[in-house]
Amino acid sequence: MRFQSLEEWLSWQEGLHPSEIDLGLERVRMVLQSLGHEQLNCPVISVAGTNGKGSSVAMLEAIYLAAGYRVGAYTSPHLLSYNERVRLNGEPVVDQLLCDAFEHIDQSRADTSLTYFEFGTLAAIEIFAQADLDVVIMEVGLGGRLDATNVLDADVALITPIDLDHADWLGNDREVIGREKAGIMRAGRPAVCGDTNPPASLQQVASELGAQLYQSGRDFTFLDQAGQWRWRCGERVRDALPEPALRGAFQKANAAAVLMVAELLAERLPLSQSHIREGLANVTVPGRFQVLPGDVPLILDVAHNPQAARALAANLSAWPMPGKVYAVTAMMEDKEIGEILSVMANVVDRWSLTSVDLPRAATAEQLLGILNKTVPGAEHELCASVDAALGTLETKIQPNDRVVVFGSFYTVAEVMQGDYNAGLSSSHNKG
Repeated sequence: MRFQSLEEWLSWQEGLHPSEIDLGLERVRMVLQSLGHEQLNCPVISVAGTNGKGSSVAMLEAIYLAAGYRVGAYTSPHLLSYNERVRLNGEPVVDQLLCDAFEHIDQSRADTSLTYFEFGTLAAIEIFAQADLDVVIMEVGLGGRLDATNVLDADVALITPIDLDHADWLGNDREVIGREKAGIMRAGRPAVCGDTNPPASLQQVASELGAQLYQSGRDFTFLDQAGQWRWRCGERVRDALPEPALRGAFQKANAAAVLMVAELLAERLPLSQSHIREGLANVTVPGRFQVLPGDVPLILDVAHNPQAARALAANLSAWPMPGKVYAVTAMMEDKEIGEILSVMANVVDRWSLTSVDLPRAATAEQLLGILNKTVPGAEHELCASVDAALGTLETKIQPNDRVVVFGSFYTVAEVMQGDYNAGLSSSHNKG
């Protein structure tokens, strides 16, 4: 074996390919053919979109696990451990499985160069192929059409709400982005769109392929019912559904699309009402409006584009408290920082601007320059790190205040690696 530890494999993969991102399927497909896993022996659900992908994967996973199915799920990026990316029956895989998969890929690729993400995607497929699963759920990393996950043909494609993100790679127009996301559709196979106002390009691609597209608000709907909700597609109705355990009113829209996917696979993977209820009631996704309770609630959200920021702001507005909202934020410099800050300015009273130790990260000074242009006069402070920002806030916050940490997966991960599991204590309670 080339390496003995997962850390060694991952470090080597980071420098194997000339660029971090190299969209295209030719190299990945060649290696996949060498591995012999062009198709898996179970239904595959591919999930693309700008926001809601992780939540949708988690709901599908939770529902199928509640029904007793053997489930594989692939997501990215991870928060604390690389193993989070590849799950078998709801649990991250152990290091040895990943190392064995990496070794097999390394032997099969010959002189084909692979990116870090491509290596990981192939490893997930290798692990799933050996695991005797009933269903595999693949979260697209970037776009869809040219993303490494698209080497598998989806039995059902799910496309969550679409907004502007990764403009350098996908374009700065929803129609162009929509066509990239639609690339996970397959001829003669169904696709589901959870966006009630999708770009027209989604339907155009579906029509060109001969894929039947089920669109939220047109082909399936959901309706609130006094603490519960109803899902309908034609004559098929599911009543008295529980609120998804994930926070945010928009999660019912994600759940409605998930139920449409489940309905399309119902002949191969039957589900009872109790399975769906149990899955929705118990689903969890770290870092999505995750509240760490304490004297002062600490809210973690990986929101890193305008659409996700709007959802975060809506969640904060729907949970009113008499105190102040303090925001700790660090973002990547290629994001729509001005629009994100503008959206969040409606709910944030004071900003702690910082950075994370990555080449792509914006500096705290860069964030301040954009904040001054976008929200003139905003109260703020510059901090050396996320941890330093939280340490400073503990001397300022009072009961009924809230602290929200957002801006990227890396920003949230810094909190999760720290000693904040019990939330924050206010200066009022430190005597």
